[in-house]
Amino acid sequence: MRVPLLDLKAQLMTIREAVGQAVMEVIDSTRYIMGPKVEELEQGVAAYVGTEFAIGVSSGTDALLLSLTALDVGPGDIVVTTPYSFFATAGVIARLNATPAFVDIDPDTYNMDPAALRDWFERETDKRDKVRAILPIHLYGQCADMDPILEVAGAHGVPVIEDAAQAIGAQYPSKDGVKRAGSMGVAGCFSFFPSKNLGGVGDGGILVTNDASLAEKAVLLRNHGADRAYYHAMVGGNFRLDALQAAVLLVKLRHLESWHRMRQENAAYYDEHLCVAGIRKPHIAYARDHHIYNQYTVSVPERRDELRGHLAANDIGCQVYYPVPFHQQECFRHLGYETGQFPNSEHAAQHTIAIPIYPELTTEMQDYVIEKFTEFYA
Repeated sequence: MRVPLLDLKAQLMTIREAVGQAVMEVIDSTRYIMGPKVEELEQGVAAYVGTEFAIGVSSGTDALLLSLTALDVGPGDIVVTTPYSFFATAGVIARLNATPAFVDIDPDTYNMDPAALRDWFERETDKRDKVRAILPIHLYGQCADMDPILEVAGAHGVPVIEDAAQAIGAQYPSKDGVKRAGSMGVAGCFSFFPSKNLGGVGDGGILVTNDASLAEKAVLLRNHGADRAYYHAMVGGNFRLDALQAAVLLVKLRHLESWHRMRQENAAYYDEHLCVAGIRKPHIAYARDHHIYNQYTVSVPERRDELRGHLAANDIGCQVYYPVPFHQQECFRHLGYETGQFPNSEHAAQHTIAIPIYPELTTEMQDYVIEKFTEFYA
C-alpha cells in the first residue's frame, strides 16, 4: 500500500469541476492580477478569521515581510520569536536588517513558551527597548497560548504579529471568548502554499488585521507603495496576489471546515490506535476542534531518522519539520547563540516526525501507517 504524506489529487477529484470553472472564468475575464476575485477572497477570509481587513499577497512569507514593513521594522530593531519554525519566520526579520531574538518553545505544543518570553524581557533589560514586534507561531495547526503572550506584549508596548501560516481556522479560548488564529494580534499572516489546509495551485498568502491604518499601509506597500498608477507614496514591493489563486482558494474556502473535521477525525484515530511506548502524540492544549492538524507530528524517543527511512521504504510519506533550529543555522551564527540554549527546540528538531493526516486518508491507510510505525519499534 502507498500512503503519501499529502494527496492533492485526491482533494482535487472532489472539487475538480468547480476549480476548472473558476479558473476559466478568470482566464476569460483577462483580469489576472488583483481584481474582483482577489477582493472577494479578501472579504471571505476576513469574515472567516474574524477581522475587519484582509490583504491578499504573493506568499505567506510576503505577508510576514509586509506586516513587519508596515510596522517600520528596520536596522537596529529586534523582533522576538522562537527558533523552531519554517525559515521564513526569522528570514523576513533578517531581510529588513533587524535582529531576530529567540525564546524557547513549550515542549508539548511546540509553540512559543509565554514564560520564556516573560523571562526574556526581564533578563534582557538592555535590549527590550529595541523590540519592535513579537512574532509567535501557531505551529502545526494549533494556536500559541496568546493571552499571556499579549499580556507581556502589552506590558512593554510591543505589537504582536501572528505567524498563522499553518493555522487558518484554528481556535483559541481567549479571556475575551474563542478567537481564530490571526485575529488576536495587530496582524495575522497566512500562507496558501499548496500543502496548507487552505492551499492554492501555487504561491499565495494573506495578511489580516483590525487596524485600519496598518491595512491601508499594507495595501500601498504590496503594490510598490502606489496609491494610484505611477504615483508612489512610499517604497514598497510587488506583493500582489494572482486572480487565479484567489479563484481556486474561493472554491476551497467553502470546503475548509469539513476538511478540518476530517483531519480532526483522523487525528483522533491515530490518538486511539497508535500505541507505541515512549512516543508523544500531538498535545491538545485546548480542544480537538480548536486544532486544525496541518500536520500530525509525533515525538519519538530514539532512532527518528531510521524510522523515517523505514516508513519511506514502505511507501509511507513522512517529513521532519524542522531538523535545524534557527539558532543553529549557518546564516544566524553571527547572533552568538550556542547549542543547548533552547533545549526544547533542539529536542523537537531531533525527535519529531510528521505522518499523513490529510482529509482523504482512509482508515485502511491509517492502519497501515500504524502497523509499520509499530513494527519498527517492536
